[in-house]
Amino acid sequence: MIDDSINHEYIIRYIRDVLPKSDGLLKELEDFAAANDVPVSQPETIKLIEILIRLSGAERILEIGAAIGYSAVRMAGVSGGITVDTIEIDRKAADYAEKVFERAGLSDRITLHRGNAGDILPRLRGEGRRFDLIFVDAAKAQYGSFFDPCFEMLVPGGLLISDNILYKGMTATDDLVLHRKRTIVKRLREYVAMLNSRSGLDTAVVPIGDGVALSVKKHFNDTKTNGA
Repeated sequence: MIDDSINHEYIIRYIRDVLPKSDGLLKELEDFAAANDVPVSQPETIKLIEILIRLSGAERILEIGAAIGYSAVRMAGVSGGITVDTIEIDRKAADYAEKVFERAGLSDRITLHRGNAGDILPRLRGEGRRFDLIFVDAAKAQYGSFFDPCFEMLVPGGLLISDNILYKGMTATDDLVLHRKRTIVKRLREYVAMLNSRSGLDTAVVPIGDGVALSVKKHFNDTKTNGA
């Protein structure tokens, strides 16, 4: 199996073989991540996100979990009108990401927030911030605690993308659950169930990469009509 993908290796190899190959800074980041075991978005996942940004016309993006800045650069690179606010708790990763944004010439469009998302999200909400797309790719056990401020800051019709939602297949079956991962899996299952039952939200779980949940915030009239 390649990386943490939940799909068959031959499918992943095919998909990645037909995707355009990265070069320059992006290739450097991919190589650095592979050599140093740094988790970054898988090729097929970040390509899906780029397509969704184009389809939705999202311009204000919030990312929880910057790591070394790879996905923020990819998302900001879709269009010159896009701004990205990204959160990173790890100091070394944040230092690296900040330099990456400078090298990419995106420091004016990507804002790095250093610290715990649990502290930063309420502050952004208190500032009245609104986002067209929110990408959650941080500590899996904390996804549920991120949801309320994210939902409030997401505009009607906005897209919430939750990565690694199937967590190496463990979310889907007890047969794969490792003992030390039971708490994470339990919380991910609760999170997926909440996304699918939450009033005002329409969700699809897509088995790509390590699993991605795509959730659209309904408009007020949609919520009333559907009785959700």
